[in-house]
Amino acid sequence: MSSIHLLAAEGAEDQNPLIPATYDIVWSLVVFAVIAFVFYKYVVPRLTKVLDERSEKIEGGIAKAEAAQAEAQATLQQYQEQLAEARLEAARIREEARTQGQQILAQMRADAQAEADRIVASGQTQLEAQRQQIVTELRTELGATAIDLAEKIIGQSVSDQAKQAASIDRFLAELDEKSGIGVGR
Repeated sequence: MSSIHLLAAEGAEDQNPLIPATYDIVWSLVVFAVIAFVFYKYVVPRLTKVLDERSEKIEGGIAKAEAAQAEAQATLQQYQEQLAEARLEAARIREEARTQGQQILAQMRADAQAEADRIVASGQTQLEAQRQQIVTELRTELGATAIDLAEKIIGQSVSDQAKQAASIDRFLAELDEKSGIGVGR
């Protein structure tokens, strides 16, 4: 075997390969302590500051969101109240319009009934006037016919107007009594 292998075999027996040497452990602890000191002195405060700022931003954002949500809720409530008021106003206006419509219809019916009554009364008045006129014309014609017949029967002329009128009136009165028809009817 070579001398290198012998030296390695000789040094290996004294030292366990899993356990590092003491100087390595000491220097590793020194470096670790320096790194830990720097880390806790400079890195941790900055990291804490950044995390605190983020927390404040998040909490501020949450507070703003809650405020915005509360404002939106208040606006929604106000909108719903206005909508309810508008619905009540619309219902009131509809009711008012319906009432006015009924009043207008009642007024129109009353006006139409009054007009119909006036037309019927006017028609009855005209009818009564026409009846009177027809009765008068018929009496005149009947009287003239009676005079003509009387002249034919008697054979002489009845020329006195006053006598003719009296005879006609008496004759018509007798006819009215027999038939039950009056002039005023």
